Amino acid sequence: MKRALPPRLRAALATMLLAAGTGMLVSVPDASAATGNATGYATQNGGTTGGAGGQTVRATTGTAIHQALCGRASTSTPITIEVTGTVNHANTKKVSGAGCDTADGVIELKKVTNVTLVGVGSGAVFDHVGIHIRESKNIIVQNVTVRNVKKSGSPTSNGGDAIGIERNVRNVWIDHTTLEASGGEPEGFDGLFDLKDNTQYVTLSYSVLRNSGRGGLVGNSESDRSNGYITYHHNRYENIDSRAPLLRGGIAHLYNNHYVRLNDSGINSRAGARAKVDNNYFEDSKDVLGTFYTDQAGYWQVGGNIFDNVTWSAPGSENRPAGPDPKSNTTVAIPYSHALDAASCVPSVVSRTAGANKGLQVSDGRC
Repeated sequence: MKRALPPRLRAALATMLLAAGTGMLVSVPDASAATGNATGYATQNGGTTGGAGGQTVRATTGTAIHQALCGRASTSTPITIEVTGTVNHANTKKVSGAGCDTADGVIELKKVTNVTLVGVGSGAVFDHVGIHIRESKNIIVQNVTVRNVKKSGSPTSNGGDAIGIERNVRNVWIDHTTLEASGGEPEGFDGLFDLKDNTQYVTLSYSVLRNSGRGGLVGNSESDRSNGYITYHHNRYENIDSRAPLLRGGIAHLYNNHYVRLNDSGINSRAGARAKVDNNYFEDSKDVLGTFYTDQAGYWQVGGNIFDNVTWSAPGSENRPAGPDPKSNTTVAIPYSHALDAASCVPSVVSRTAGANKGLQVSDGRC
């Protein structure tokens, strides 16, 4: 059984490693780490446990995160990387090794399995640096803020996506994150949470997505329909122009989310996508559900939602809003257990639980 190191020895170890310029601290047994279990579709297909059972290290720079990945015995050796402080371009460099495939200016979780990346201490901020998950499996990202990731202008990272997931990815849980931009495509930003090219079994929970032209997408084009089994729950979308999210093909389950100021459109189910939309609260928004900007229809099953000061545009050849009185046009069977909060409670529940640095609080079923 491991025994906790005395405080003085812990401090000395931290000082030695940080002074050596690694930016990384091998954590001690009483260090904080990811808590709770995956929810939603991330529980399927064998489940999502991230780096459980492996070594825990602490990183204060992007380079140190890459060093932790590269220092593993293999690309599948479990690891939990605790992050504190601000990660930026100046401290995020490519590192080489057996357990990684990294690059400058972006956090690369590429061709890896069994990894947890979790913010601890006073918080972890990825400033203008995106998180890229590609050709990977069993990944957890928890309790971090990712802000102002740009695809044009300077500096650029991750194609302008705060978190981008692509190409043959399975089982990802993104939880208690804050993803934010400072505008839309004209200002150099793209999506906050994008999934494409055969990405499946993903959950986004208890997160805040705000101040962006694009909330996120599932599928990069009308023909990219290999993605699906995505759950979005207890998230707050605020001041988003569109894509909250955009769904192309596949199945998505969206429940107990709070949508505030969706300026042009919200849940855009198209190209054969099927969305189960339960007990959400839509507020001060426009066209919060439907098929928009395409003639390739998508579908939805609705129940228990509240539409508070929501406006709807007239139907057209490329715009098929679900409202003003949304009705189901498909059915979606959900394979996992979940408890629904009443839609009337969603604003208060999400306000106290969603986002980074909220103590990883979750709903207790009460308003």
